[in-house]
Amino acid sequence: MLRKTPLVRDEAYHIYNRGAHKYTVFTDDSDYWRFLSLLHLANHTGPVLLREILERKKHRGRFSGEIFSEEADKSLVDLLAYSLMPNHFHLIVKQKGDDGITKFMQKLTVSYSMYFNTKYEHSGVLFQGRFKSNHLDTDPYFKWIFPYVHLNPVSLVEPRWQEKGIADPRHTKEFLRNYGYSSYYDYYVGERPQRAILAYDQTADLLDKEEDIQGMLTAYMKGRVFYWSGV
Repeated sequence: MLRKTPLVRDEAYHIYNRGAHKYTVFTDDSDYWRFLSLLHLANHTGPVLLREILERKKHRGRFSGEIFSEEADKSLVDLLAYSLMPNHFHLIVKQKGDDGITKFMQKLTVSYSMYFNTKYEHSGVLFQGRFKSNHLDTDPYFKWIFPYVHLNPVSLVEPRWQEKGIADPRHTKEFLRNYGYSSYYDYYVGERPQRAILAYDQTADLLDKEEDIQGMLTAYMKGRVFYWSGV
């Protein structure tokens, strides 16, 4: 089935989806690592060969930073940011070729669903239908959604931060620095193997990469009245 609004080449989108019936889709570290590995390995025109790569590197099913040293032949999208939560995920991606986002998301979610369903003996759909997308068609919109994606995990320690603000910025900063399942660390803290997932240099002219939790919150709250769609 075709999308009502085709996704445009060289344009950025906020992509998100959640577990069907708000089902938890990441239950332990190995689930998060599997999805992170797939963010990297599914982003090319060839098949996803995660099992073969694990065997070749003799990880015996375990994950390490070496996974992110695998080079793709030709990427489908530029992945600009991501954040994984227990029952949903957020991505910011730019489409590089025709249907690039759709192909990438199909490879990503099908591969992860097969892994999850086998591991947990789960049947039926894992995610809530087709992925959702918002076209980031202006610089202000992009600059608003970028902090939103990276602040999303704050809900795990301060569930009402979006309504009441962040009560303890110092604790929140430390939490985000140690939260391994978003690109916050890559942009605001330092280098690590997972940076290979990102088209890191694509954001150089758009973002202030200073680690400023209060500034990120202020930018988010100012734009919320214009851009918020309840995701």
